[in-house]
Amino acid sequence: MSFFKNIQTKNQKLIIPFINEKDFELYMKREDLIHPVISGNKFRKLKYNIQSIDKKKQLISFGGAYSNHLLALSYIGKYENLNTVGIVRGEELKNLELNPTLKRCIENGMKLKFVDRNEYRLRNNKVYIKKLKKTYMNSLIIPEGGTNDKGIKGCEEILSDDDRVFFDVICVPVGSGGTFSGLINSSSKKQLVIGFSSLNNSNLKNDIIKFVNKKNWELIEDDVFGGYAKFNQELISFINNFYNITKIKLDPIYNSKMIFRIIDTIKKKKWRFGKRILIINTGGLQSIESFNNLLKNKKCETISFTT
Repeated sequence: MSFFKNIQTKNQKLIIPFINEKDFELYMKREDLIHPVISGNKFRKLKYNIQSIDKKKQLISFGGAYSNHLLALSYIGKYENLNTVGIVRGEELKNLELNPTLKRCIENGMKLKFVDRNEYRLRNNKVYIKKLKKTYMNSLIIPEGGTNDKGIKGCEEILSDDDRVFFDVICVPVGSGGTFSGLINSSSKKQLVIGFSSLNNSNLKNDIIKFVNKKNWELIEDDVFGGYAKFNQELISFINNFYNITKIKLDPIYNSKMIFRIIDTIKKKKWRFGKRILIINTGGLQSIESFNNLLKNKKCETISFTT
């Protein structure tokens, strides 16, 4: 496919006074700058999945109401003239006004199928997948979040040779586990790869074990903000303050929660890992418009990237 190219993103040093004073070196890999729509890990995970198909096939995948993955897939479909179908968690959504993310999916030509949560839980079930293939003939079904062997292969390209030499610790937010798995596989044995889970998924570790070939990793599952897509005013203020200090935009679902945890743990002197830290920014800013609409309705502070 013509869209995907070999890309190596730059690392930006984070100047955060109380951290630097404690001899920590924090850098952020700016995967969020790969593309304005298909940024970060979505670019990586879709790369080999899309390159493996022919023009005759349609693409089908799964996601929630604010899915970066479905938006990225719909954009690729439009760019490459491919039919796309998004199976969306939440049957009730079809009777409500669509949020900006789902509206953009439709604008890109994606057909949306809303299913109840019981059916959505079958998204990795072999019988269910076989049924989908009969319904949508000549289709490629990509797992939720793009996490499969091809998606992980793409994520193995995130780290550079210099990254593997310099950094003690690699940190990344975790949803379906694909980016985390790719980083583990491509890391050096002397490095520790830490995943910060954004989901309440008791089976996540088992999912990761299926894809990785090393043991130099740790998954942190204690969610400080109550679960996926949950947030409070403290998180919104943190996103705004972080931008004022670094000029880096953070999403409210994945990256901001991870970075909040890292900084808070260091501040409380509870960080038990190495001091040369590389944080992977996986993108996902498209969700901010929807979050700000919710915040405005509650008359709360909104996410603002202006100084």
